[in-house]
Amino acid sequence: MKQNSIDAIINRALLGYDLSTDEGVVLLTQTNPEAIAAIRTTSDKLRQQQAGDTVTYVINRNINFTNICEQHCSFCAFRRDDGDAGAYWLDWQQILEKSQDAVQRGATEICMQGGLNPQAQIDGKSLSYYLKLVETIKQEFPQIHLHAFSPQEVEFIARIDGLTYADVIKALRDAGVASMPGTAAEVLDDEVRRILCPEKIDTATWLEIVSTAHQLGVHTTSTMLSGHIETPAQQIGHLEKLRSLQQTAVQQGYPARITEFILLPFVGQEAPKSLRRRVGRDQPVLADALLLGAVARIYLGNWIPNHQQSWVKLGLAGATEALDWGCNDIGGTLMEEHITTMAGAVGGTCMDVETLQTAIASLGRPYQQRETLYQTIEVHNKIPSKK
Repeated sequence: MKQNSIDAIINRALLGYDLSTDEGVVLLTQTNPEAIAAIRTTSDKLRQQQAGDTVTYVINRNINFTNICEQHCSFCAFRRDDGDAGAYWLDWQQILEKSQDAVQRGATEICMQGGLNPQAQIDGKSLSYYLKLVETIKQEFPQIHLHAFSPQEVEFIARIDGLTYADVIKALRDAGVASMPGTAAEVLDDEVRRILCPEKIDTATWLEIVSTAHQLGVHTTSTMLSGHIETPAQQIGHLEKLRSLQQTAVQQGYPARITEFILLPFVGQEAPKSLRRRVGRDQPVLADALLLGAVARIYLGNWIPNHQQSWVKLGLAGATEALDWGCNDIGGTLMEEHITTMAGAVGGTCMDVETLQTAIASLGRPYQQRETLYQTIEVHNKIPSKK
């Protein structure tokens, strides 16, 4: 496509208009370096307008409480069957020890997700087990923000116990879950999902559960697992569904909404062989992730202003570079991370605060610690000099 057509799309975005899906696909399929540079510049300008220059981060800990899972997603190297080598299921004391360690290290958030373990029940009820997980942490550490249980886990609990999604979300909310990870989204396109994760909830169910959470006052994040078998049109379709979901939450006056968009580039090194062969590479392509992240900012930023890329998947250098391509957040310390690491990611499993701050400082941008819902905790007035 001619550069003047790209310029017209970019100018519309800079004037504050939402792009159409066709315009999004045009941007995403550019290969000309000049066009890609213009997309990057536009994304960075919009980031400055929509989220400011300060780069935020959160001190958090992941707790993946079990990797025993009834499903067999084609990209997952984390799941195990009960009795397999490497299968695990944390007990209550282990959950408490990990939570205590997180609090001692300054965490304001615990992110908790796990495999779909059919044995995870108390008195024959799945919800009772999940409520016990929440209460184990919140009774000891009431100040911690519990960011827990994906839409897939909500559907799993509801299906096992014969409950509605609203029943499950209300019970978890009332027990102390403060927000929901927008994971299990992968790509919100049922053609992709039939290949990638055929046992997972379909697109409509994911959207329904997230919208129900918003109606019930539970904020969510949003994600996309990118760079495997999906097309640019399917990527933009995913962004369109997220934008529409957020528009509904805002326009209907729901008490909660999507707080951030996180791009999760596919890591295939240890993925099941059939998908590895189909994708044809083990690690993400940084250039593809940067372009998609930039287009996501242009497409979503009027409605979802906070964007990050995963240092676990891209490495810290890649995630830092993404801060010049529309991202305003570098994510969290995590302290431990199993799902992506077991897939063969090279980014590591833990990041200390000083390392994140140094990465941000290398760009000459100010940094600031935040809580899960983007409230600021401590203001850093110093703007580091660019190295």
